[in-house]
Amino acid sequence: MAETILVTGSTGFIGARMLDYLAKEGSKIRVFLRHESSCGALPEGVEVIRGSFSDPGPLALAVSGVDRIVHLAGVTKALDDAGYEAGNVMPVQNLLDAVTLHNPDLKRFLFVSSLTAAGPASEGISGVSESDVPHPVSAYGRSKLRAETLCLERSADIPVTIVRPPAVYGPGDRDVLQVFQMLAKGVLVTPGSAVRQRFSMIYVDDLVSGIMMAARSDKAAGRVYYVTSLRSYSWDEIIAASQPLLGFKKLHRVSLPDPLVFLVGSVLGSAGLLFGKPALISRDKANELVQDYWVCSAEQARLDFSFTAVTALAEGIAKTISWYHRKGWL
Repeated sequence: MAETILVTGSTGFIGARMLDYLAKEGSKIRVFLRHESSCGALPEGVEVIRGSFSDPGPLALAVSGVDRIVHLAGVTKALDDAGYEAGNVMPVQNLLDAVTLHNPDLKRFLFVSSLTAAGPASEGISGVSESDVPHPVSAYGRSKLRAETLCLERSADIPVTIVRPPAVYGPGDRDVLQVFQMLAKGVLVTPGSAVRQRFSMIYVDDLVSGIMMAARSDKAAGRVYYVTSLRSYSWDEIIAASQPLLGFKKLHRVSLPDPLVFLVGSVLGSAGLLFGKPALISRDKANELVQDYWVCSAEQARLDFSFTAVTALAEGIAKTISWYHRKGWL
């Protein structure tokens, strides 16, 4: 019998690919949407429950009778700590409360957190592992870590699993798109040291597969995992993989020194506060951008539920850029 999966954040970049994955495997899908969210792009047959994470009634309907919950919803930008609390912590608390009251037989609550909850690595080869003590460097990372703590505090009664993705790219993503748009013009502006910086990255379809493998693994209950690529990448590798598809002949590279990144973040962040809208870069977000090694290890996920990211960087970038071209984004 097909499982029923509740997905939050289903209209986002990762959420949309998650729904496609679940629809192809034949799962019954339920989504929890805000009243103002469009459901026009949802796969056929998806059950829609509308409401807010602060409203117990719709939450009760959403969690009742489902086998597994994949919680993707959250915010990556907010004006202040209270905004991150409302977007990333409160929804987890209220979902867990709803599960306790209305679905005590839930098979798994899968919380999609972030590498930022752990903080950067001290070097760019092996990266951070699940046993390392978290040290988030931003309000966003701290909010994700607080949500993780709520999950683990309830793990004796609710089977929870936490997945911390690194940078995610693929068709539909708008964040990494900005990098490709610069490269297409023959320019790359990076905060911090582009020479030292290395990143763990994962193609979105690999991430979705890894999330569902974790959500269905008995061994993963009560655990935290990095679902990531087998190794980290440098800017030079990203540039080399992109060049044949974007066609730039020369590349002008500009590395912004840390003090300038923080100055820009302070100015834009202050403007955001003035106008009541989160800025693309704030001083707090700048602290993420200047780090050298956003790198994590894929080893534990491989050992516990046999996950391996199968999409090589060149293949993933080619698929992503081709999709951008087809959609007119590049």
